[in-house]
Amino acid sequence: MKKKTFLFLFALLGVCLCISAQSLEELTGHAQANALRTGEAPILVQSRNPRPQLFPAHQFSKELIETILLDFEPSILVETLHIYKKPSAAASWSGDEKAGLYNNLLALSTLAGLEYFSISRGAIRTFYESSTVIDNAIAGNPIPDPFFLQPQERLTIFARQRDTTFGDNIYQYDYYAVPGGIFFVQQNITPLRLGIITAVAANNLRSAVAVLDAGEYILIYAASMARTAGFPGLRERIGSSFANRAEAILNWFTGQADKVFLGNQGPGSQFPSPSPSL
Repeated sequence: MKKKTFLFLFALLGVCLCISAQSLEELTGHAQANALRTGEAPILVQSRNPRPQLFPAHQFSKELIETILLDFEPSILVETLHIYKKPSAAASWSGDEKAGLYNNLLALSTLAGLEYFSISRGAIRTFYESSTVIDNAIAGNPIPDPFFLQPQERLTIFARQRDTTFGDNIYQYDYYAVPGGIFFVQQNITPLRLGIITAVAANNLRSAVAVLDAGEYILIYAASMARTAGFPGLRERIGSSFANRAEAILNWFTGQADKVFLGNQGPGSQFPSPSPSL
């Protein structure tokens, strides 16, 4: 992201340090909260003047997404929203639980082998074939997943990831932590290609994930945004890929949260596949 964007978000972190956890109703509204409790997982794809419609009523989440939109004005936006039910209905996550979630979200190597259901192919496919944290975007030497005793207010790491749509690329991940929330934003350092076509130029993708404490639930909001080339049918294909990405990330989060709340006692429940109408 641009330097002034970093400075703005860093200043916003200080404002958000005094914000406590909110209820699911406060974050999403009563109607959306009820729908989420019944298992609904909305996925919205917009390709004309996209504007967020699903993001929670949470100050840092709202400002993060709006700042990203102003930063590079995407031509496509895919949003999704889901909940993870904690095994025990705690009023809020403990310090150890938040630290555990934070470190599991830093564990980008665990994205390797991640699967999703492809509607177009009618089958389960692997999304990330490989995923490795690297020392920087230039040398690209592999290093272990980072680990911290306490969540860092702001952290940047780099990763080399190969997915089945865009191939092998370098990404930057920016992490933020505030009371009641953990956030990360993925940005492509290298251009994303579909064959010989540059679908998304370098630095023209942002995938943002907000993980918010909501009492007996954890609310997960994910948004993928990109400024894409204007070839016929390309945005539709990228939109489908982003919807698959959202499903895969949600499945990954479930497994990572299970490691914290269940002590890795069993596999996490899979999120439902996007509706065929998408």
